[in-house]
Amino acid sequence: MHDERGEWAGSAGVRKLGASAKPPRNGHLWVGSVTKTFVATVVLQLVAEGEIGLDAPIAGYLPELGLDRRITVRMLLQHTSGLFNYTGDLDPDGTWVPGLPATGKEWLDNRFRSYQPQELVRFAMSKPARFAPGTDWSYSNTNYTLARLLIEKVTGHAFGTELKRRIVWPLGLKGTVVPGNRTQLPSPYAHGYFRYQDVGQWKVADVSRQNLSLLAGAGDMISTTRDLQAFFSALNGGKLLPAKLLAEMREPHAKSDPLYGRYGLGVFVKDLGPACGTVLNHNGSPPAGYAALMYSSPDGGKTLTASVTTGDAPFDLATYPKLLDGLVKAAFCGGPAAT
Repeated sequence: MHDERGEWAGSAGVRKLGASAKPPRNGHLWVGSVTKTFVATVVLQLVAEGEIGLDAPIAGYLPELGLDRRITVRMLLQHTSGLFNYTGDLDPDGTWVPGLPATGKEWLDNRFRSYQPQELVRFAMSKPARFAPGTDWSYSNTNYTLARLLIEKVTGHAFGTELKRRIVWPLGLKGTVVPGNRTQLPSPYAHGYFRYQDVGQWKVADVSRQNLSLLAGAGDMISTTRDLQAFFSALNGGKLLPAKLLAEMREPHAKSDPLYGRYGLGVFVKDLGPACGTVLNHNGSPPAGYAALMYSSPDGGKTLTASVTTGDAPFDLATYPKLLDGLVKAAFCGGPAAT
């Protein structure tokens, strides 16, 4: 937590099952979909430089993929392209259509498999589009894998190289990397676990090591809570984008899901009510073991970042949203200090 009074950092639980040491307060973690905010920021920097047109067809930059020419760069960043989500998606009638292994024991058995971004996109394009481009909203990892490919095509550099040059080095981020096929978190880190059923029995696996090329550009980055704080504070404080593009980033799409917050270009916009105002955020989690929280006031002056790891106990899906809501309101609504 960072605000006008300074910085507070704490930890609870244990670093590893069976051990007594607490998790490191600024340990490394797989940040999952927080990656999308970094990718969106780099794309918008390239828009500011005139290298990319926000409302230009993505097919004009990546003609080799055979994309629908109605899909624009903006539609990728705001999840309105209609492209199938390669980790699985819902049909309009609510039927679940499986994607590449991203959940359950199937993911566990394949968690070290390496994927190429083009492979992920082509798998998504082998499935019917969910809707005509620009006519609806649906969160899809495919959009941000394409955004990563766009960055690489326009700059001629790997996304990790551009991220270092544009964000990591200028902000002095010490623990933020694009790992590629790397499966090991840098030290220090807390272990994350996955509880699953196998032949009718519950088992627990340590999933601290995993290959997140499965989520290239959409959820594959490694970072720390301090780095996330520095990045999101700088972004919302106007240090990474011109004011006009930062405003566009925060303009939510009317059809995005209000349950999680309205979605702009790589960020959620949440209205906490008249006593609290608006916060910007993007949380994330890889398939299992880890979760990252990233929240900021509109001016970047107050931020909340956190790392969560799962253990061997069942995860309470009913309680977690309530606890998270209480934490955010305590941090941004002038309530008691978050613990």
